[in-house]
Amino acid sequence: EGNKKMKKDYLKLAWKNLRKRKLRSWLTIIGIVISIAVIFTLISLSLGLREAINEQFQILGTDKLFISPRGMAGGPGSGGAVEFTTADVKTIENVPGVKDISYVAIGNAKVEFDKKIKYFIVIGLPLDKIKLYIDSASIKMDEGNYLRGEDSGKIMLGYDYKYNNVFNNPVKTGDKMKINDQEFKIIGIAEAIGNPSDDKNIYISIDDFKKLFNSGERVDSIIVQVSEKDKIKEISDRINQKLIKSRGVTEKTKDFYISTPEELLASFDQVLNIITAFLVGVATISLLVGAIGIANTMYTSVLERTKEIGTMKAVGAKNSDILYIFLSESGLLGLIGGTIGVTLGFLISKTVEIIAITSLNTNLLKAAVPGYLVVGCLIFAFLIGTLSGTIPAIGASKLKPVDALHYE
Repeated sequence: EGNKKMKKDYLKLAWKNLRKRKLRSWLTIIGIVISIAVIFTLISLSLGLREAINEQFQILGTDKLFISPRGMAGGPGSGGAVEFTTADVKTIENVPGVKDISYVAIGNAKVEFDKKIKYFIVIGLPLDKIKLYIDSASIKMDEGNYLRGEDSGKIMLGYDYKYNNVFNNPVKTGDKMKINDQEFKIIGIAEAIGNPSDDKNIYISIDDFKKLFNSGERVDSIIVQVSEKDKIKEISDRINQKLIKSRGVTEKTKDFYISTPEELLASFDQVLNIITAFLVGVATISLLVGAIGIANTMYTSVLERTKEIGTMKAVGAKNSDILYIFLSESGLLGLIGGTIGVTLGFLISKTVEIIAITSLNTNLLKAAVPGYLVVGCLIFAFLIGTLSGTIPAIGASKLKPVDALHYE
């Protein structure tokens, strides 16, 4: 019981000492605050980004494959070295396990509206197969309708045309717009997809696309829906073999690639891991700086209070008591810094999320704040504090009372 009370007294004493040396305590705490806030923000945003990307893949569905030619180096529609044609679509369509297939042709066009001219991406879609594309790109309508089978001379626009001042005035359904000097009627505007380039897309029928771009049978990307999710790898291999044969290439000279949602997710994960590791590295350096700050404060504190330590020892304080008082102080410094750091980190990551949604129109930058992150950061800050204070505290506890009392 007495022991418990003593420990409580030490904490009170530690708190009193820290308050006595306000400025130095705060300067030390700031080091920890900054590093914990940085670590918290970085981890929170990268966890949020992971969740958001996973959500996107859930929407995509795990039953779709994306196939593109390797010749897209110059960007889609630039007539790279390698091109797909509708013949490739036919080849894939006949592979067992392929339930549905759609494709897109992509071009960059001169777009005129409201007496202003800009350049945007135009996506040509086969209207009899538009549903698969709409599902895979998870396009929902904000107003108007999707393009249908007989919609020649009509277009569907991304969200930004209505809401983000792409032209002087917001564009609405029923308006006319010129693409490569041809007039089209707008029949629908999509909801936000969440990234600026997709939200500026213009969707058009493949027949109109061929007239505008004189693209013939060119295809830039193929979307395949498989009949059985769990056989996606097998079906992907079959498509691979069939295309190799029909295109007259070998596994080595293959001029196309097939991506499955799993592969896309894995490559995203890899990139995220590298970024996270880099950012955590940066934050660790700032933590080191914070830790050195605490050690420094504790060292000066030991020197300043050498006499006080002598008095305590003279009245019977044990080495362990002195050690405990000093460790309580440095642990408290760490904990206070950690608490403020976590609060600050939370505010920063939420602010980033709000800015991303309002200014960048992207839902990908979300702040994830799982409990383990908060607790982890606090424990971490406390440990950094305690560890930084260990050497000075051991030094303090080993002082001989006689020397300490003579110290001036």
